[in-house]
Amino acid sequence: METKRVIALGFFDGVHTGHGALLSLCAQRARELGAVPTAFTFDVHPSALILHTPVPLLSTPADRAGLMHRYYGIRDVIVAHYDERMMKTPWRAFVTDYLVRDHGAVHLVVGHDFHFGYKGEGNPQRLKELCAELGIGCDVVPKVELEGITVSSTYIRSLVAQGEMDQAVRYLGHPYTLTDTVHHGKKLGSALGFPTVNLRFPAGMLIPAYGVYATQVWVLPNYPDNHEPPGPRHLPGEGPFPAVTNVGVRPSVNDGDAVNVESFLLNFEGDLYGRTVRVEFFHFLRPERRFDDLDGLRLQVQEDARETLAWFQAQR
Repeated sequence: METKRVIALGFFDGVHTGHGALLSLCAQRARELGAVPTAFTFDVHPSALILHTPVPLLSTPADRAGLMHRYYGIRDVIVAHYDERMMKTPWRAFVTDYLVRDHGAVHLVVGHDFHFGYKGEGNPQRLKELCAELGIGCDVVPKVELEGITVSSTYIRSLVAQGEMDQAVRYLGHPYTLTDTVHHGKKLGSALGFPTVNLRFPAGMLIPAYGVYATQVWVLPNYPDNHEPPGPRHLPGEGPFPAVTNVGVRPSVNDGDAVNVESFLLNFEGDLYGRTVRVEFFHFLRPERRFDDLDGLRLQVQEDARETLAWFQAQR
C-alpha cells in the first residue's frame, strides 16, 4: 500500500516559530487524514545556486530533521539535492510528478510567501488551484509575527551573528543548536581542571558572535554515520547537562584563526571522544577575551560556570 503523506514545503532553516506554524498544521492534517506528517527541504539553500550567494545557515539538514521531529512531531523529512535540474523543474511538474506521484502527497502545507519551481513561478495561489484540480488538500499559512516583527530565518541569523541569543531563542522557539562528533583538542581544559568537549561548526553554517555562552549539552546515541537520522529514531539521549561554551579562536592559547567550540560540561564525568553531542545555546555571558596567564583563565571559567548555573536556575 502506497504511503500517504501530508507534506509541509519550505527550506526551514533554523525551524523557527514561523516554520512551526506550518509543521504543526502539517501534523494536524496528517492525523485527520491518517497520513505521515512529512517535511520537504533542500540540502543547500537555493540562493547559493540561483543568486551565487552562499547563505550561512542556522541548521544542517540533520539538525533541521531533528528539530522538526522533537518539537513538531514530523515523522519523515525529504531532503532533496538542489542542483540545476531541480532549479529548472517546472512548478506544475514539481507538484504532480515529484510530490504527488513519487512521494504520495495527499495534502500540502506552505507559507504565504512560498515560491517554487523554475524561476519561482509557483506561488501559493497557483498551488491551491493545482491541488484543487488534483483533488488533494492545500493550506496556506499566514506570516507569524512576534512583537511586530515577522519571524524569519534572515532576522534570526542577524541575532545569532550578534550574539543576541536570548532573543534568537524566542524567535526560534527553541535554542540555537550545533550537533557534531567530539574531536580531540589540546587537552588544555583537562590540565586546568575542567575537561571540555571540542566541536566544529560544519562548513556553511552560521557561527555565532565570538564569546562565552550558557548552554546545554545532550550526549546522543551513536548512529552508524555519527549523525542523527531524520524520523522517529531521534532519541533524547543523555542530558541535558548545563555547560559553559566558548566560541572563537582561543586567543589565550594562540590557536590561530581556527574557530573552535569548546564546552565545559558541569556535573558530568566521562569520556566523550568520538561521541555525538548536541549543544543548545541559550544565553550570551561575555565576549571572548585574552588572559595573560592560565590562572586568570581558570578563575574566569569558574565564574562563567557559576553564572551559567545561576542563569538556568533563574529560568525555572
